[in-house]
Amino acid sequence: MSNNTLLLSNGQQKKVLVLACLVGFAFSANYTNHAPLKNWLMASFTSPAQPFTKAMFGFLTTAIFLTHAAMQIPGGFFADKFGARKVMVLALIVVTIGNFGIAFSHNYTQLLLWKFFVGLGTGTSFVAGARYVYQCIPTEKLLIYQGYYGASILLGSGFVIFVVPQIADHYKAWPPTFLLTATLAGLTCLIIFFMAPNPPDKVHPHNSLMKMIANSQLWLLGLVQMASFGLVIAISSWVTTILKENFAADNKLLISFIASLALLLGIFTRPIGGKLLAKIGVRQLIISSLLLNAVGCFIMAAFNKVFGADVLAIILLGVGCGLPYAGLFNRAAAIFPGRAGAAMGLVNMLGIVFILVAAPLVGNITDHTGNFNLAFVLMGVFSLLICFTSLKIAND
Repeated sequence: MSNNTLLLSNGQQKKVLVLACLVGFAFSANYTNHAPLKNWLMASFTSPAQPFTKAMFGFLTTAIFLTHAAMQIPGGFFADKFGARKVMVLALIVVTIGNFGIAFSHNYTQLLLWKFFVGLGTGTSFVAGARYVYQCIPTEKLLIYQGYYGASILLGSGFVIFVVPQIADHYKAWPPTFLLTATLAGLTCLIIFFMAPNPPDKVHPHNSLMKMIANSQLWLLGLVQMASFGLVIAISSWVTTILKENFAADNKLLISFIASLALLLGIFTRPIGGKLLAKIGVRQLIISSLLLNAVGCFIMAAFNKVFGADVLAIILLGVGCGLPYAGLFNRAAAIFPGRAGAAMGLVNMLGIVFILVAAPLVGNITDHTGNFNLAFVLMGVFSLLICFTSLKIAND
C-alpha cells in the first residue's frame, strides 16, 4: 500500500471511518426496510385478480439484490476509476429517489420496479464505501476499520427491522417508513458531498479485469460471502414473519428486537472478526463461522416453535455471519490492489447470488409445505458445503 495514505492525519482517518459508516448505515437500511411490512403491503396491494403471495413478497428482496449484485463489479470499476467519494454521492442520490418512488407506489408492479431501481444505488454505494476505506486507511488499521464499516451495514439493515414496525404502527400506514429511509439517504449524500475528505492518490500495478474475474481465490471468498452475508439477509427477510407466526406476538417490540439480532450482532462481530483474523488466520475463522451458521439453521428447523431455541439460533447466526467480513474484503483488495473496488465487488456479488435465490425460494417452499423447516435445513446444509470448500482458501 502506498505511503501516500499518510497524507491523511489520524483525525481525518477517523472522519473517513465515521462518514463511511454513515454511508453504510444509510444504504443498508434499504436491504430490509420492507421485511417487517409484509402484512401492511399484502393488505394494500392484494386483490382478487392479483393475490399477494409470500413468494411475491420474497421477490421484493430479490429485486433490490438483483440490481445490487449487478452493480458490484461496475460500481467497483467506477470507484477505482473516478474516485470513491464521487461515486458514493451519485449512488446515494439513486437510493433517495428510489425510496420516494416506493413510498408513492400504487400497485405491486410499481413497488417491485422501484426496488430494482434502489438496488442500483445500494450496490454502488457498498463497493464505493469499501473502496473509500481501503484507499484512505493505512494497512495496520484496515482490518478493524473495514470491520467497522461492515458493522455499520448490518446496523442499518438490522435497525430498520426493529424501527419500521414501530413507525408503521404509529402512523397506521407503511409509506412513512420509506420516506424516512429516503430522507436518511438524502441527508447522508449531502454530508458526504460537503464533508468527506478526498482520498489520497495511490499507485498500484495495473491488473487485468479478466485476470481478476478468473482468480479462484476471489471466487472462494465469494462463496463464503454467500454463506455469511447472503445467509443472514435471506433469513432476516423472513425471521420477523417466523416469530410472529410461531408465537402469540403479545409483545411486538420484543419480537422486532429479537428478529433484528441476527443483523445487529454484526455491529460487534464484524470488528471482532477483524481482530481475530491476525490471531487465528482467515481459514480457521471462516470454518468456525460457517459451522455456527449451520448449527443455527438446524436449530431453527428442528425447534422453530421453542422461543428460547429460536433466540439461540438467531444469536449463532448473528455471530457466524459477522465474523468473516473484514477478512473477506481485505483479502480481496490485497489480491488485486489495483482493482480493489472491483475485486471486493466480485466477492460481494457472489454473496448476493444466494440472496437472489434464497429469499423467494424460502417463500415458495413455505407456501408449499406450510412451514419454514425444510428451508432452514437446506440453508444449514449449504453452510456445511461451503465450510468444506473453504479448506481451499489460502491461509497466509
